[in-house]
Order: sequence, then structure tokens, then C-alpha cells
Amino acid sequence: MKITGTENIDGILLKKGSSISLEKGGKYLNEVCIGLNWGAILHTSFFGLIKKRESVDLDGSVSTFGKDKKVLDTIYYHKLRSDDGAIIHSGDDRIGDLDGDDDLDNEIIKINLNKIDPQVDQVVFYLNSYNGQDFAKIPYSKIRIFEGNEEQVDSVFATYNLSFKFSFTGYVSMVMGKLRREEGKWKFYTIGEPVKASKIQDTIPIIQQKYL
Repeated sequence: MKITGTENIDGILLKKGSSISLEKGGKYLNEVCIGLNWGAILHTSFFGLIKKRESVDLDGSVSTFGKDKKVLDTIYYHKLRSDDGAIIHSGDDRIGDLDGDDDLDNEIIKINLNKIDPQVDQVVFYLNSYNGQDFAKIPYSKIRIFEGNEEQVDSVFATYNLSFKFSFTGYVSMVMGKLRREEGKWKFYTIGEPVKASKIQDTIPIIQQKYL
């Protein structure tokens, strides 16, 4: 397993700017799931005696790009399947972890790497806050790569966790990471950066300019 990161019981704990080859036991994985998980915003009042959680509606989306950086396809809550059938989105989660971190994925993107259109060079994963909720207030957002499906996680391959940071203040969109085809094989790169965009259509040009 070729990685840059720290290994833990939940697979490889990736850090910002790290990467991992999708290889296990000397063989490259053919099918993987990308799980997205995020928390609800906690509000306190009356000297912290009363606490209330605000649901968070994040939209996990995927865009595929060719070598010329042209966007080829976008999979999101209104289009749950890619044109080539290789990428399937589980559907929109509008709440988040309202009862605290349950360590379960709110949205899952299933990918058959062998079916991805040969024209696709990179696959980018990103989040947009549908209601414009500030990322600095969202307690966590996580991405994990695993073998399995929506109902069952067979083996967690790698995880990448983001905690809320002051530097995220004012941002409502974030680029999480990307898959890149290298010599016919796929490699995952972590990004984890907020971007000045509000919606999917605003995020794609930024990805083209900065993250490909």
C-alpha cells in the first residue's frame, strides 16, 4: 500500500496535501466508495445551560475533467448517476449529524474506477452549503475512502478529517480532494480548502483554475 499519511485503525489517516495510491495487497482497487460526513452547528445560550443543534445541509458533488481541464460531467443531488455509469451518488442529505457524530456517512459516492470514461483525467469532490451556513461554524466535515456500499462498509481504506477553523470564516464551499489518473492508475489527493463560491456552478471554474 503506497501512501503518504499516518496509518490508524480506520485505515490511513490522510493530511492536507497528502496522497494515496488506490492499491491494496499489491492490487489496484476497482470499486471504491467516497463517504462524506458532517456535523450540525451547536448553539448555546443562558451561560451555556441551553444547547440547540442547527441542521446543516451540505451538498456533496463530483465533477470530472479531461486533460484540457474541460468539465465533462457533474454528479450531484439532481443528477445522481454519471453519463458513463461509473459514479453513483446516494442522494441529498439535508440534516447532517443532528444528534452528534455518529461516525456514519451522510452522503456516499460509489465509483467503479474501471468504468470511468477514458477521456476523464481527474475527478474532484467538493461541498457546498445549500443554506449558506459558514464552514467556520460547522464542527467537522470528513471524507473517507472505503470498500463496500451504502449499507455496509467492508474495509476503510483511508480517512481525511477537517475540523472547523477560524480561517474558514466567510466560506460556504470547500474542495475536499480529487482522484487523478496517472499512468493508467488512480491516485487520491487531499485538498481540504475553502473557496469563494456559493453554488456548484460557481465552484467548478475555481477548481479548473486552481486545483487541476
